[in-house]
Parts: sequence; C-alpha cells; structure tokens
Amino acid sequence: MLFDFQKFIADLRENEEKKEVVEKFEKYFGPIWWGIKDQNRYNIYVNKFKPLSYSVPDELKDDFDRSLLMQLVAASFSSDGLVDSVEEKDAPEFVISVQSWDQVVVKKVSELRWFQILRLYEIYLEEQMNLQILIAEDDEQKEKEEEKNEKNAILAQRDSRVHRRSIVLDNLDKDIKTKEYEGEKAWKLDDLMGQL
Repeated sequence: MLFDFQKFIADLRENEEKKEVVEKFEKYFGPIWWGIKDQNRYNIYVNKFKPLSYSVPDELKDDFDRSLLMQLVAASFSSDGLVDSVEEKDAPEFVISVQSWDQVVVKKVSELRWFQILRLYEIYLEEQMNLQILIAEDDEQKEKEEEKNEKNAILAQRDSRVHRRSIVLDNLDKDIKTKEYEGEKAWKLDDLMGQL
C-alpha cells in the first residue's frame, strides 16, 4: 500500500516541528499503535462520510484506500470534495478543492501522482489529530467553566460538514434516479415507436 500509517506516525515522531502532535495526541488518547480506522477521530467523525466509487490513476488502482481518502477530504475543514460524473468514464471523477487565503487549488484525484496522494493522507490525518487535540485541550483547560469555545466550534463545524455531505448525497441519489428514469422512458418510447 502507498500509505503506511505506522510509518507516518514514526515520521511525525522524528520531525522536530511535528513530534508534539504525536506527543499531545498520545497524552490524551493513549499510544498510537493501531490502524487509522481504529483511531477515535475516525470512529466518532470521519466514518460518518459515506464514500463513493470514483476514478483513480490506473497505475495506482490497488495502491491506496480510495474510500478512506474520500472520507478524509469530506471530513477536512480545509478542503471540499466533489463527485463529478463524466459520461465517457466508468466511474465519476473525485475533485478536491483547497482554499488557502485568496487562492483556490482544484485537482482531480485521477490526475494526481502517487506522491501527491501520499501527501494528502498526511495532511488530512494530521489535521484530524490536531482537531482531536484541540477538543481534548479545551476540555482539560475549561473543566470548571461552562463554555468550551474551541470544542464547541469544532463540533459545530463537524456537524455542518456531515449535514452538508448528507444533502449532497441525497441530491446525487435524486440525479441518478432521474437519469435512470429518463433512460427507461426513452427506451420505452423507442420500443413503442418500433411497434407502430
């Protein structure tokens, strides 16, 4: 597999600028020795995003967990993912857009290279770890206070993203059903015309 979670954690530990992320995470949630989908941030938030099938580069078809990447993008506060159907392709395109200040970068996953996909995993997993740390720190610092501002803001943003994703999937299902209905209607009309 392209992405090795344990190697990612080991690399964070060795990086002077980022080792604090692992240290803080383990302080609040215990040692990180299990897989991505066993992590609390995955189980309480990321897995709420239903993945869909999408087009990937042929040379990477079996090299990474597409569903997990889509879930991480959907869960991210810094990115948006869009499924864009292309009629001549078997699977839709998954388009990721990232806004940084006044600049927006938009890329199709099917056009990414292996090292770009690997970097996306790193960015999104580190983001999720940092958000869990912020929630835990807010809980710890404000044990006696009623307001947990950082935690409440993060949880509200998460709820908003889950709700928005649900609406997008509902609309996508409606579009698919409409296309199926239109195709069936056209077939029946052709069949009827053939009988005349």
